[in-house]
Amino acid sequence: MTRKEKFAYIIRYFREHHPDAETELVYSSPYELLVAVILSAQCTDKRVNMVTPALFEAYPSAEHMALASPEEIFRYIRSISYPNNKAKHLAGMARKLMQDFNGKVPSTVEELVQLPGVGRKTANVIASVVYNMPAMAVDTHVFRVSARLGLTMRAKTPLAAEKQLVKFIPEGDLAIAHHWLILHGRYICTARNPACGKCGLINICSYRKKSIHPD
Repeated sequence: MTRKEKFAYIIRYFREHHPDAETELVYSSPYELLVAVILSAQCTDKRVNMVTPALFEAYPSAEHMALASPEEIFRYIRSISYPNNKAKHLAGMARKLMQDFNGKVPSTVEELVQLPGVGRKTANVIASVVYNMPAMAVDTHVFRVSARLGLTMRAKTPLAAEKQLVKFIPEGDLAIAHHWLILHGRYICTARNPACGKCGLINICSYRKKSIHPD
């Protein structure tokens, strides 16, 4: 099976078995998703979803959050990983939105990465989920799963993996492919003790092949 054929096979599998894959973060606006994604760095979506209702009630828009200090925001996100840094990022992000973007979350990766706390992964999530742009966000799950399946070859960084995935995944599938790979990594192809017995892609998985027939 060529690499192109492997991509096609895996895409067909996910289209059939997970046609409605989407983010597990709870949000109701681009602003809320941006806040949630910033909070989700090195933290579970479940934990983020536990703290955002009160946070969004206190700061329902970028305009409201821009008036808050990091110390005030910290009170709502203290149970999140790295709350001090993330409180500073959120305060800075909201002010930047108000100052440079009239409070509206921008749609391009180039503009999004100008916001405090927003790296390329977060920018790609917003661009693809909110604006349906052909962007591929590579987090730890996507990086791991794409390498194990053999979709990426010797990619040492998330950006290198992103470039390979974007090259082979059809533009129209990029947004949902991000969710396919994340959810597969979260529930099946976990970092430790992957559930290979439950995986519908085991027959073409490079990781499984090497574990059975090591070089």
